[in-house]
Amino acid sequence: LLAAVTAVDGGDALFAPSVTRRLVEAFARQHGPAPQTGPPPDLDVLTSREVEVLKLTARGLSNLEIADLLYISEATVKTHLNRTMTKLDLGSRAQAVVVAYETGLVTPGGPGAAGDHLGG
Repeated sequence: LLAAVTAVDGGDALFAPSVTRRLVEAFARQHGPAPQTGPPPDLDVLTSREVEVLKLTARGLSNLEIADLLYISEATVKTHLNRTMTKLDLGSRAQAVVVAYETGLVTPGGPGAAGDHLGG
């Protein structure tokens, strides 16, 4: 329980990122596009690095994996993700993943879905 609380407090998900990605992709394929209650957030407010971190987050990578891939610190990844969530008025990492799918930044089964995290 302590490990779960520590993980969530650190910005990580309780499920393994790969499990979260597979769940979101399966749901998206099964249910198709969700009815819009309003326009999806405008990703133009994000920096290119914030978009990159959001895309990799939605692909199921952990903060540490993103840091290693982008050659930045894990703290920097958390900063980019927190700024993204603030700019898009999101309350959780899961909401950020949903926004990435809703805006077409990533698509179910698209490039990077099966482990090629450089695509997308």
